[in-house]
Amino acid sequence: MKYFLLCACLCLFFSLAVLPQQQSLSIIPEPAALVMNKGSFLLDDKTVIVAEGDNSELKLFAETFAGWLLPAMGVQLKVVDRPGAAKKIVLSLNASLKDVKTEEGYMLKISSSHISLSAARPAGIFYGLQTLRQLLPPAIEYQTKQPASWEIPAVKITDYPRFGWRGLMLDVSRHFFSKEFVKKYIDEMARYKFNVLHLHLTDDQGWRIEIKGLPKLTEVGAWRVPRQGSWWSFLPPQPGEKADFGGFYTQEDIKEIVAYAKERHINILPEIDVPGHSLAAIAAYPHLSATKYLTYVNPGSKFYNIEDNTLNPADERVYEFMDVVLTQIAALFPFRYVHIGGDECTKLFWKRSSEVQDFMKKNGIKNEEELQSYFIKRMEKMLQSKDRKLVGWDEILEGGLTEDATVMSWRGMEGGIKSAKMGHPVIMTPNRHAYLDLYQGDPIVEPETYSMLRLKSCYDFEPVPQGIEKELILGGQGNLWTESVPTPRHAEYMTWPRAFALAEVFWSPAEKKNWKSFTSKVEKQFSYLDNRKVNYARSMFDAIITGVKADKNTYKVKIATEIEGLDIYYTFDGTNPDIYTEKYTGTLLEIPKGASQIRVRTFRNGEPVGQQINVPLKELEKRIAI
Repeated sequence: MKYFLLCACLCLFFSLAVLPQQQSLSIIPEPAALVMNKGSFLLDDKTVIVAEGDNSELKLFAETFAGWLLPAMGVQLKVVDRPGAAKKIVLSLNASLKDVKTEEGYMLKISSSHISLSAARPAGIFYGLQTLRQLLPPAIEYQTKQPASWEIPAVKITDYPRFGWRGLMLDVSRHFFSKEFVKKYIDEMARYKFNVLHLHLTDDQGWRIEIKGLPKLTEVGAWRVPRQGSWWSFLPPQPGEKADFGGFYTQEDIKEIVAYAKERHINILPEIDVPGHSLAAIAAYPHLSATKYLTYVNPGSKFYNIEDNTLNPADERVYEFMDVVLTQIAALFPFRYVHIGGDECTKLFWKRSSEVQDFMKKNGIKNEEELQSYFIKRMEKMLQSKDRKLVGWDEILEGGLTEDATVMSWRGMEGGIKSAKMGHPVIMTPNRHAYLDLYQGDPIVEPETYSMLRLKSCYDFEPVPQGIEKELILGGQGNLWTESVPTPRHAEYMTWPRAFALAEVFWSPAEKKNWKSFTSKVEKQFSYLDNRKVNYARSMFDAIITGVKADKNTYKVKIATEIEGLDIYYTFDGTNPDIYTEKYTGTLLEIPKGASQIRVRTFRNGEPVGQQINVPLKELEKRIAI
């Protein structure tokens, strides 16, 4: 008996000893290489942060890290420039560090006695600190002192990004978002190693940036009549109705945002969308269009090919206007790229304009696609004169691509493939993998939008097509268009966790991707988001309900889940499903006679995890037809 007890105690001891080694970590994006070791580092008030070499940037990083920890720990860790203390976090720059491969790479070593973070460049130190934050328990995110133990597992991480361009786009034109929210968005991007924020600053529904000398752009172009409901169904402005919904960033606001982003190693890509999508600018200055009609900023009502939202490429005053705009844009945004849009430009009003048609004949321009290319080429030369490079949506391929353009491929991968074959750099952002304004779960329980982009579709994104030189793919980007995103909380809901998937696509080695492991990490990250008061979607837990044709006149119901380990329960009788109703076993379901709807919910370990989804069978029939 004593022998049995001794063996049991020894087994328990060894199982506890290796427990930290067996813990699954929740680092997003997944590091390039990670080795778990035994033990952990206990972070407490005796820990010091060492910024080696009396380096001002390292000292700033050390103080920033201490500031991140202060609210939850209740103590400001000391920052010193020489090691010596028994418990320390050492930050060091080593220009000859080869294992990290890029300027954004780092090496992180954690033992029970100290933490060492080294990089070839400051950006690597910054990203290493983001990883270190994720190794701490979620309670570290609270803004008040917590009664917690701050253990960090012993690991060795060698990490570096797969792509240099890791972006998110925030459309601030369709709905305006405050400077404070943009900063918060930047903070969340930085945590997951994004390094480009694309601001869609102008469109038909609003001009969002102050341009000195052109005051009407913000006096008129930044405001529209208020509307709620379904986008494109809104009434146009009514007689006497005041346009008081919107806003804009002053140039001082922009400088503040740019500086804030720079501190977090994020570049801001500004977009001035031309020659289409220009209704807000035309409302301010009607002479910019070929029709020169007096118009208004569109509130979300139908207008395409009804209102002229295109700049007039035959009028030299348009190029004078654009030169003023782009001169100030280049001065405000130090990033070497400027996005000029170029997408969805109707040619109807150019075809109807005798001025434009005469201009085309005079200049030997064969068609309206070539005319748009003429306009884009002038934009490129304008930007080159300001030491900037042009980025445009893949429509800039139409009519002939400019000599130095970078293409952002959104209509699938085809535009990017064509551009790369021509030797042009490409940023991949295909709508079927990277449009964050789409449904991420069943439309019956999700906020209204259009089309579908589930979390797994984001995670399955591969930015480098076969047969294309990988060096020409700068990276990728997720795009949050905001026609159906009216509030900051909803912008967060649409971004996270799908941006987690894109972060891993853009940073992690392709061979390190693992869907099951990723979804486990996502669920753990939800605790961090909760403590930071960041909104997110739990749609990955919801059931996926589809219909399958059985024969010409009948169909059956198929149910699935996006992630593993969930149980599905359902009813056809109008009652709410729970673990005592029918459990789905994977076979197609016959529809009982007289049933009008199916109700479905997912559970795990007997507890509900997904939303209940009630699908009328008539709705299910429509989905089959689609």
